[in-house]
Order: sequence, then C-alpha cells, then structure tokens
Amino acid sequence: MMSKILVVDDEADLEILVKQKFRKKIRENIYEFVFAQNGEEALERIKEHPDLEVILSDINMPVMDGLTLLTRLAEVNPTLKAVMVSAYGDMQNIRSAMNKGAFDFVFKPVDFDDLDLTIQKTVVHVRQMQETIKAIKENNILKMYVDENVLNFMAHKEFETSLLKNEVLDATVMFIDVCGFTSITEQIPANTVVTLLNGLFDKIVAGIIAQNGHVDKFMGDAVMAVFRGEFHLDRAIDAALAIREEIKNTEELIAGEKTFKPEISIGINSGEMVSGNIGSASLKRLDYTVIGDAVNLAQRLQSVAKAGQILITEEIYHKAKESFKCNPAGEFTLKNKVKPVVTYEVAE
Repeated sequence: MMSKILVVDDEADLEILVKQKFRKKIRENIYEFVFAQNGEEALERIKEHPDLEVILSDINMPVMDGLTLLTRLAEVNPTLKAVMVSAYGDMQNIRSAMNKGAFDFVFKPVDFDDLDLTIQKTVVHVRQMQETIKAIKENNILKMYVDENVLNFMAHKEFETSLLKNEVLDATVMFIDVCGFTSITEQIPANTVVTLLNGLFDKIVAGIIAQNGHVDKFMGDAVMAVFRGEFHLDRAIDAALAIREEIKNTEELIAGEKTFKPEISIGINSGEMVSGNIGSASLKRLDYTVIGDAVNLAQRLQSVAKAGQILITEEIYHKAKESFKCNPAGEFTLKNKVKPVVTYEVAE
C-alpha cells in the first residue's frame, strides 16, 4: 500500500533531493511525495490530498512557519502526523513542537536512511490510529442498526471471551465540560443547539486525537476521554492545554439575537481503573468504558473547575510539576471523599 507524504520546506533544492534519494520507492509506488513551500501552501495541499499520512516539515519558513502549521493540523486532518526537520541544537523549537503534537524529528543535514525509517514508523502509527477510529465508528454503527439475530450470534461465548475481555489498567481520564451551554439551549432552536455543540465537540475531539487519546463518551455538553500507554498523563495535559487554547480563540457563536462565548472546564486524574463492557446484557446495551475511583474523581474535579480551569489533585501535581507549570487552586469537599481534596490548576 502506497504512502503519501507531504514535504514542506522553502528550500527548492530539498524537493530535488527527496525525489533523487527516494526515486526507487517512488517508481515502485511505495512512496508518493507532495510538496509545499510554507505552512499556508501545506494546508491547501492537505485539503487537496485527504489521503496524506505523513508531513515532513521545516520549522523556519516564510508566510507560515512549521510550528504554526502544527497547531492547524488537527482541524484539517486529525490522523495526519508531522515529522519536523530542524537544525541541531534548536532545542527551544523542538520542545515547542513536541507540545504542539509533533510525532518525531530529523535533523539537517538529513540522513535519508534514517528519514526512511522514520517515515515507515510514522506511517505504521497513523494506520493504527485510522484502524482504531474505523473500529470505533463501525462499533457505534453496529450498536445502532444491527439485526437482533446478529446480536444473538455475537453473544456467543467465544465472541464474549475474545472481545468483551475486562482488565485493570493504569491510565488518565479527562472530563471536559462546555460551560454555560445549558442556559443558551433554552433560548435558541433545537437544531441550532445541536449544530453549535457539535462544532465545539469537533474542536475538542481533534485535540484529544492529536495526543492519541480515546473519546470514551459524550455526556450532554461534556466529553470523557481516556489516555493509555506511555506518558498518558503528559499527553492528557498537553491535550487539555491545546483544547483550552483552541476554544479560547473561538469567536463568539451567534444564534439569532443571542451570542455565546465558548468556555470549558476540565478535570484530569490518573490511576488504576477497570476497563470493560458496562451496561445491560438483557437490553444488549453495553459500552466499553472505564470505571473506578480515579474516574469518578476526574469528573468531580471538572464539576468544581471554573471556566478556563484545568484541575488536578495534589498527587497528580507531583507527577506533572516537572513538565507543566501549576498553581494552587484550593481545597474542595468532593462526593465520597472523607477529607477535602487539595487541587492545583495547570497554567501552561
């Protein structure tokens, strides 16, 4: 299967060099390259080529630089991953690119053998993400439309043991609530409410997927997301910061004579939780989700967070303080917690 790659660099010589170094794989239809000279051109190419999988982008470019391009990728193609091309020692830009969702780096002068391996690794990751999203979509459609006879077949013990397996895992859960949205629903038509909320959810989901998170469920005007695997806490906080910034920069939503400035509140917590199919077997309504005290605490943190706040516990603060700037946010008495919970707000 051919991989389509976008190369973004204002140096015209790089296009010639890439075509020369990868000529064999281009001839064999293993790689197809598309080129752009800056971030603005890159966004146009991404719209023209929705099947792009990897971007190789310089950082310093005119019109729109590589870091700005990174912040725009999630809104145009959330599964597209960027490999940044940078000079040795440019650590400030590298760190900034990491926080903005860069998948990997190569350094100039480019080692094309290493670049080839990096492209292959990135393509594998992108295709795994695409398969996961496809499976989630198919599962949701299946639950909505599948025939009862098929459901009975799927209830067979072999299926149950293979796909309905429950497990205990260490992960991070994030709850994001759209603040004040309930009040506006009483003042505008239902179709407008749904359109506005779905538009905000699109921005939130893009930020979650950009950090390899999984959207667990939508609950009214809130989103629950789960982050698993390596650095799951860091990735969740990076996603929260990016989503907060995205929503902050969203213009006021206008519906007739009413205006609404979107804001969000976020609660994040990590720990051990149970992952499994929760629901009613008799109704054949099961959701693959996570449950446990760590999950409940994340939701309660979100419930006391103010607009624009990302709240974490003191325990999570000690795990995250080396990577993120956090400020004390006070103590709160939360449901099912004997003692008040000390909280911190993630600033940046």
